[in-house]
Amino acid sequence: MNAKKYTINDKEFNVAINSYTGSYAEVTVNGILYQVKIEDAPPAEQPSPDAVAVSATAPAVAPAVKAQPAPAPVPSGDAKQVTSPLPGVIIGIKVKAGDAVKEGQVVAILEAMKMENEIQAEFSGIVASVNVAEGESILEGAPIVTIA
Repeated sequence: MNAKKYTINDKEFNVAINSYTGSYAEVTVNGILYQVKIEDAPPAEQPSPDAVAVSATAPAVAPAVKAQPAPAPVPSGDAKQVTSPLPGVIIGIKVKAGDAVKEGQVVAILEAMKMENEIQAEFSGIVASVNVAEGESILEGAPIVTIA
């Protein structure tokens, strides 16, 4: 694994290139695992890790390498749900199916009683499903995301 620290627009990104398989690379950016396709590389070519850069707007890799969605998680039978602590309206969803999440990471924003509440993952894992949509009114105890 080749790890480097990049600073772009005064934001630090810790980038580790874990492995290459054909024209795909497994890259970890600030602790989040990405499967990236190397658009301009022939299938057998593996670019130098020094050639990979990080986008200034999101933890992804630069134009030569595009972030690909993580493969769909395989149900393990121990999926857990992050539920709403109170009734309200979902005003933001911060994750999508296939994303890796860590305990304490914000997964959604819930507006309740004219206040914005950050809904955090109670455990680490892979998002198996997002069970709500932005603008949706939900009740206390309603499942927001399922994490496997």
